[in-house]
Amino acid sequence: MISLSNVAKNYPASAIRRMFELANQYEDIIKLTVGEPNFETPDHIKIAAKNGIDENLTHYVSNAGTDELRQAVAKKYTVEFGTEYTSDQVMVAFGGMEAIMLALVATINPGDEVLIADPSYPNYLGQIFMLGGKAVPVPVYEENAFKLKAEDVEKAITSKTKAIILNSPSNPLGAVLEEKDIKQLAEVVLKHNLIVISDEVYEKIIYDDKVHFSIAQIPDVKDNVLIINSLSKTYAMTGWRVGFVIGNEKIISVMPKIQEGMASCVPPFIQKAAVEAINGSQLIVKEMLEHYKRRREILITGLNEIPGFSCIHTEGSFYAFPNIKEFKKPSEDFAIELLTEAGVAVTPGSAFGNMGEGYLRFSFANSDENLIEAVRRIREHVEKKY
Repeated sequence: MISLSNVAKNYPASAIRRMFELANQYEDIIKLTVGEPNFETPDHIKIAAKNGIDENLTHYVSNAGTDELRQAVAKKYTVEFGTEYTSDQVMVAFGGMEAIMLALVATINPGDEVLIADPSYPNYLGQIFMLGGKAVPVPVYEENAFKLKAEDVEKAITSKTKAIILNSPSNPLGAVLEEKDIKQLAEVVLKHNLIVISDEVYEKIIYDDKVHFSIAQIPDVKDNVLIINSLSKTYAMTGWRVGFVIGNEKIISVMPKIQEGMASCVPPFIQKAAVEAINGSQLIVKEMLEHYKRRREILITGLNEIPGFSCIHTEGSFYAFPNIKEFKKPSEDFAIELLTEAGVAVTPGSAFGNMGEGYLRFSFANSDENLIEAVRRIREHVEKKY
């Protein structure tokens, strides 16, 4: 009899995908589950990829990525952070998720503990589990505007703590860590010599004059930081699967051999498109942000007008994380109820950790019309049933 591995049997399933698949079984559903821009990849980026194919950029390239893309990434951070980065500090990956995996493979051993916010992106759990590490949740509270606090991180640290994953702007919370928050976290990182895996894939989706600040911008802690980024959210390139890690050259230098054993290299014509995204006009990024701002107001204002819902304003990303505790019902049950009885698919907060119970995650990366209709359906359902 064939038996499965322990990883296969125990790998945590994604409740986000479960709700997504469940929604596909029903008709006339407004899907506010998966975090994907509802825009098409800009034409100038698609043209660059087509040109790359015509130029026969269809063969193997360096495991670490093309020189052109690595230099583009290094230049981006050199300009934005005001400190020099080189292409040797860049590793190209299959999206942000593989970038995180490479960072973890390169830095943690079985038994090592990795701190993650609770609630947080659930795929962190699976990747840490796959490597034999232990994910240690650090609670994040609504009264702190869902911001990870240094004192809570300090309480979670043990002799086995090796790394911490930061995510700002946050999925699922929409919170943005400000410079003062980051500096307090940096003190804890330095005190305990932790590796920081800083997931910054929503760096350009930020509102209300907030400014993205990376922990890598603090000189004393820079060598401890691996920044994770991708082009998926910023440029509506989720299906292109291109991201990168940038940081400590010693750590980055081992990643190409790991990539060789996993996937060899990101296709070079896709890397060509990524170069165009980074180096080309950023006007489309600003245009998409204006749409997200408007849609944020439609959804959050609408939800806050529904009895039983309470939703703080999203500072970054395209998610809302409303409190539904007044309904006195598990978040998964309530999410299924909204799906089956109101025709709106959302993700239960419990999908993101124990601290997510009593909340729902909505993606407002959708059309104005769908968001208005979703709010209308939910309000009508609540008024009838509660």
